[in-house]
Amino acid sequence: MSALVYRKLDESEITDHLGRLTEWVREGEELVRTIEFKTYKDGAVFASAVAFLADALDHHPDLSIGYKKVTIRMSTHSVSGLSPYDFELARRIDHLF
Repeated sequence: MSALVYRKLDESEITDHLGRLTEWVREGEELVRTIEFKTYKDGAVFASAVAFLADALDHHPDLSIGYKKVTIRMSTHSVSGLSPYDFELARRIDHLF
């Protein structure tokens, strides 16, 4: 994996990255995914695992834990948009799930 940098991706790069992530959608300047679980506890445990992944990458998404679902929203605030970090974290979350 090449070194990640905090830089704002252009539209063609975002389109390319989104093409490789089937469960994620773009909402404005955020990458978003909602995952459903069998139980509330399963979602809460998953959210904790996402927090560990995110902290290891030093990139922290917004996590919303609902009843049997977790919504993940991320962008890179320092570039006011999406960066390679958002897509790398999304890939890591997909492998976790």
